[in-house]
Amino acid sequence: MSSSETPVRVARTPTIAVTGAASGVGALLVERLTGTSDVRQVVALDERRGENTGARWHTLDIRDPAIAERLRGDGDPVDVVVHLALDLDLESDPAARTAYNVRGTQTVLTAAAAAGVRRVVLCTSAMVYGALEDNDVPLAEDAELRATAEATGVGDLLEIERLARRAPRAHPGLNVTVVRPAVLVGAGMDTALTRYFESPRLLVVAGSRPCWQFCHVEDLVSALEYAALERAEGDLAVGCEGWLEQEEVEELTGIRRMELPSSVALGAASRLHRLGLTPSPAGDLAYTMYPWVVSGSRLHAAGWRPRWTNEEALAELLEEVAGRHTVAGRRLGRTEATAAAGAAGATVALLGTAALVRRVRRRRGL
Repeated sequence: MSSSETPVRVARTPTIAVTGAASGVGALLVERLTGTSDVRQVVALDERRGENTGARWHTLDIRDPAIAERLRGDGDPVDVVVHLALDLDLESDPAARTAYNVRGTQTVLTAAAAAGVRRVVLCTSAMVYGALEDNDVPLAEDAELRATAEATGVGDLLEIERLARRAPRAHPGLNVTVVRPAVLVGAGMDTALTRYFESPRLLVVAGSRPCWQFCHVEDLVSALEYAALERAEGDLAVGCEGWLEQEEVEELTGIRRMELPSSVALGAASRLHRLGLTPSPAGDLAYTMYPWVVSGSRLHAAGWRPRWTNEEALAELLEEVAGRHTVAGRRLGRTEATAAAGAAGATVALLGTAALVRRVRRRRGL
């Protein structure tokens, strides 16, 4: 059956397991699933117990092969697993983060197959399509994944995508669906892209063509529910309808731009990250330069619609980051933020960062 045809419906009310269930998107999904009669039972898996009392909790490290026994259950085996136990924290050690994300996904897929689970839902990001000047606007779900591993966490997400493609071949009968949200917005969301809006000026690379599309976590949760209940088939992109041009973003936010040549912006970002002064590698800048807007056509064909518009999601993002000050992905302390607050704030911050780079280079004899 093609992804555009009538979606498959499950034969019985499913038992659904959620990893990373104690916090973030996982906790929101558990809350949603325990509140619907479309689900028989919710099995919540995390290293600590969450607050939801309607789920059956198991505390364990998601990399522990014992998860297979938890999925087999006691007379009520799990039908679907939604794997949300990922570490995408900007401040995490990159090697440890990759080890956790990749090993965790491998373990979940292997355990699911061993336990007779019929579907695993993974969550990556629309960033895996890559931000490229020649991208279609919008991108179809089956567009080639052209991202590189140069942006924060994207290498992990690309490896998860590879695992998703290989799993059905290694484990016949296991269906794997990947959900790819646009820029995530909502309480607790802290990424290189949300930090972009914490800056005193919006950095725009000369000659670039940014397009902004957001995805509120509430819409992501409802899309994950669609995937878990098998209301939509194939890999699914999710986001607000349409997109905003950079000029619209500047008008809505009231934050003026600071335009720099690409060689200056990319060179500075690369040096700052190499010296350990910012968490964001230069690759993150591409996602503020070129479009990576998704159509969401498969979810739309299944009857799903986002509740949030791009304008509403951006307003929510601005409320979430109010009072924070970031330059080049680096959060500023109170003194630095005060220095960056005036009409020349971005220039002051940029010059201050450049001076910091020079001091570090002198200390290290570079």
